Amino acid sequence: MTRTYLLRAAFVCVAAVGLSSAVRAQSSESAYFEGKTVRIVVGYAPGGGYDVYARMIAPYLKKYLNASVVVENKPGAGGITALNGIYIAPPDGLQLMLVKGNGAILAQITQQSGVRYDMQKLNFLGGTGFSPDVLLAGVNSSIKSAADIARRKDQMLWAATGPMDGLSDGAALICESLSIKCKVIMGYRTTNDAALALARGESEGMITNESSAYNYVKSESVRPIATMSHNRSRFFPDTPTIFETPGLTDEGKFWLNLRTNIDVFGRILVAPPGLSKERLAYMQDATRKALTDPDLKAEGEKSLRYIEYQDAEQIRKLETDIFKQMDASVTERINAVIKKTD
Repeated sequence: MTRTYLLRAAFVCVAAVGLSSAVRAQSSESAYFEGKTVRIVVGYAPGGGYDVYARMIAPYLKKYLNASVVVENKPGAGGITALNGIYIAPPDGLQLMLVKGNGAILAQITQQSGVRYDMQKLNFLGGTGFSPDVLLAGVNSSIKSAADIARRKDQMLWAATGPMDGLSDGAALICESLSIKCKVIMGYRTTNDAALALARGESEGMITNESSAYNYVKSESVRPIATMSHNRSRFFPDTPTIFETPGLTDEGKFWLNLRTNIDVFGRILVAPPGLSKERLAYMQDATRKALTDPDLKAEGEKSLRYIEYQDAEQIRKLETDIFKQMDASVTERINAVIKKTD
């Protein structure tokens, strides 16, 4: 019996043992979840975009987790309250949260009041992907382009639900990039309520993800002004990007690029810190299977809630890269900008 043969045989044995251990671990975790209820927490009231996504995903997570899965709405502080709760929840795998990643990261970076979580310690399970935000104005508004906003001399009002909802901080960075005075009106229950305020003329501007924006535009109560990205939206190919605004300064581009870099951190499923390695691996695998299920993807396309799966490793790398960019000087500048719209 040759040495090469022995080495090959040993390798096969080791691989077989490793595979057997992995299968046993998966079987053990599946047995753990059987008969249990897993809660997907949403940090907003029912009816908003994140609530819709969570309820669409829940049946597929049920299928692959081997557990009952329900959606639980815990609105408060634009999602901060719910994420704080997940951060200190028992690491048993029975509570997850669908998080607006860009808002959560920005709230932590800028040390928003009430933030008690640390995105770098939360467990990432996977994400539904990134879709760019779209800047909207009321259909009866005199605002028809980002250039119209840039020419304003008076204060502009923006609608938001809370400090980490993406609407509030996005408005602050847009106003800074276009060098205008703004005030963000927070406290709307859902993005739908904020859009209704815009249609009624209670506010003058709002940003939201492109699929939600498309539904609002279809209602003929608001109009798209600009896509908050370097590329035009698939929903609004004739609407320019914010970077196409005439006269945009280098300083303005800095703030818009800052927001764009954070926006790639899209809708993500997170679990509390402290999960065992085996449970985390099982939940990440179940999330991958759920978010790549052809039936879910087809359902998402039908409702224009697209699913473009991001795995946990991709998300962790994005999060690490973002925090590396945010030194003390950048954080201080962001805080100063956000405080201008209070």
